[in-house]
Amino acid sequence: MADFDNATKSISNIEKEILQLKSEISDTRQGIGLEVNHPELKQLMEENTRLRHRLRILQTAMEKETRLNGGEDNAVAAMNSIIGQLQEIFTKAITKAYPGLTVPAVITISSASKFGDYQCNSAMQIVQQLKQHSVKSSPRDVALNLIAALPGTIDFIDKIEVAGAGYVNVFLSKAYGEKRIMDILKEGVAAPCQKSRRVIVDFSSPNVAKEMHVGHLRSTIIGDSICRFLEFMGHDVLRINHIGDWGTQFGMLIAHLQDRFPDFQSVSPPISDLQGFYKESKVRFDSDEAFKKRAYECVVKLQSGESNYLKAWNLICDVSRKEFQIIYNRLDVKLIERGESFYQSRMEQIVIELKKGGYLEEDDGRLIMWGEDRKGIPLTIVKSDGGFTYDTSDMAAIKQRLHEENAEWLIYVTDAGQATHFQTIFSCARRSNILDHSKHRVDHVGFGVVLGEDGKKFKTRSGDTVKLAKLLDEGLKRSMDKLIEKERNLVLTPEELQAAQESVAYGCIKYADLSHNRNNEYVFSFDKVGILEA
Repeated sequence: MADFDNATKSISNIEKEILQLKSEISDTRQGIGLEVNHPELKQLMEENTRLRHRLRILQTAMEKETRLNGGEDNAVAAMNSIIGQLQEIFTKAITKAYPGLTVPAVITISSASKFGDYQCNSAMQIVQQLKQHSVKSSPRDVALNLIAALPGTIDFIDKIEVAGAGYVNVFLSKAYGEKRIMDILKEGVAAPCQKSRRVIVDFSSPNVAKEMHVGHLRSTIIGDSICRFLEFMGHDVLRINHIGDWGTQFGMLIAHLQDRFPDFQSVSPPISDLQGFYKESKVRFDSDEAFKKRAYECVVKLQSGESNYLKAWNLICDVSRKEFQIIYNRLDVKLIERGESFYQSRMEQIVIELKKGGYLEEDDGRLIMWGEDRKGIPLTIVKSDGGFTYDTSDMAAIKQRLHEENAEWLIYVTDAGQATHFQTIFSCARRSNILDHSKHRVDHVGFGVVLGEDGKKFKTRSGDTVKLAKLLDEGLKRSMDKLIEKERNLVLTPEELQAAQESVAYGCIKYADLSHNRNNEYVFSFDKVGILEA
């Protein structure tokens, strides 16, 4: 009873605050009457947005409290999608009309307006199950029985008809549709009512010492969009950037740094072109055996944690990190960095655990791990020289995310070419009891590559990968040219013109990506992304 009283008191307090916030939002709407250039207008609009966000948080909190007091059905009915409500209604009707049968309510959007707005297509499956029980019935009779088992009135349904071979056509109430539209116009789109989950989305993931290129564009934009959807729906989302900040390449970078800037520990080296720095070190690594030997020695000292080498490594990573952040700021993408280095100590532990569990097998000096069905290509957990691999890192990462971060849902956003790899990771994680499908959900969200207008991978005329920064710069240039052509520069302040330039350029680039089926390759062309029409 005390819990009930506390919950009721919490709901009452939240309701009072919601009413107060609604009043404040209404007050801020009066700001619309101000002059366009009035200095208070921007502040009022920002306050309006903040209040709406807080209101949504409070409404979510109240829904949770309501469910504690047995009000879950009402909350779900009020907030669920129409398809969700129809599935619930028809599921109950199937159970009522045909107790003992386990047939799902199949709800689809009607193909034409004459068939209503939605259809329930479960009659045929019910007929088939009835046959197994030696009961004869036609799909049309089943459909009529389902309608008879429905509640007498449903506020959002105008009428229900049976058509053809047992299709149940549902016509929505126009009054209900008008009310929903007005609610959306006044209050914004409400997130569906559902249980909040801890979700980790792994996306973008560039490599240190290399510039971000067009290949990173899709992962970054698709991953960010997924995060925004999940956050809007009330999930607790952790955005992970699994950057490549560890490995043998850092040996040659550190050795080259020592030669080029011997006083790097006391004087910060002016490395403005890290890509060029990387290419210089790679040339030396490939052509100079003495330098290659030093590079390997540097890797060993870095991995053993010697302070001078850690400082050199941190310096190189910081240069890349700043370059990455410039891109993320331009695209308004937020990420938390968890690179390869983050999982180093955990790799040793995961190898010990997998050995102890008997999951590793020796193969030509390597330690490999098969998935549940022993098909395809196994993971290489330990190389023949004793080193770790990306497979080791991914196994350590999936365990850390599920058992340290307590994630309930993992989403990996990479190109489609890595689909097999991640399915093997998931299979090995299930086999070793790291992943429990009764508690966890894992998804690999793959995508096709970006092509140039020649139908080949998007590259420059010289054959180099197109740098993402240059792509964004080109978008800005074309955007400004179009704004000036339309004489927007004559009516906008310099600050407003710059904001419009960035919004048009980056918005069109994002739209060009998201408007295509993510599973397919697509041809990128500035002439087709909408900048010329924006």
